[in-house]
Amino acid sequence: MDDIIATDRFVVRPFTIEDIEWVFEVSQDPAVQQFVQVPSPYLMEHARYFVEQLAIAQRESGERAEFVVEDAATGERLARVGLGLRGDGTAEVGYWTAPAARGRGVAPEAVRAVCRWGFDVRGLELIEWRAEVGNHASRRVAQKAGFLMEGQLRKRLVHRGQRVDAWIGSLVS
Repeated sequence: MDDIIATDRFVVRPFTIEDIEWVFEVSQDPAVQQFVQVPSPYLMEHARYFVEQLAIAQRESGERAEFVVEDAATGERLARVGLGLRGDGTAEVGYWTAPAARGRGVAPEAVRAVCRWGFDVRGLELIEWRAEVGNHASRRVAQKAGFLMEGQLRKRLVHRGQRVDAWIGSLVS
């Protein structure tokens, strides 16, 4: 599963050990801290665990498909898009964008590419998106990527030990 996805502007590739420091840096961002379920304070050991155990090991086991989004011209790392593979033809998408890359259409294009890969290569039939109510940036990305907003789920996510409401959307093959 060493798939590399190309879009007009980006190279979307699997994580490597060399991405640990970048994950650490992006995870310090207040917007990531606010809406992504990451430890706080976020330490280098957390970045190492994410890359080695979740992005790489779970990719090899078939539980996840995590990708780094790079600028095709410069190689600059811009975002992360991942699919939590459920084994029943469905997955849940997750993503974040480095602060310097926001507002440039990176996330919608990368999410579309990874979802297309999920349908075409992994044979997925349905991909879900969930975000904490109030995470308008994530919702805009999901909508631009083609997700249909289905509603709001009460107390469906746990964030910083508290149950919070979630928006949910879906994309079908």
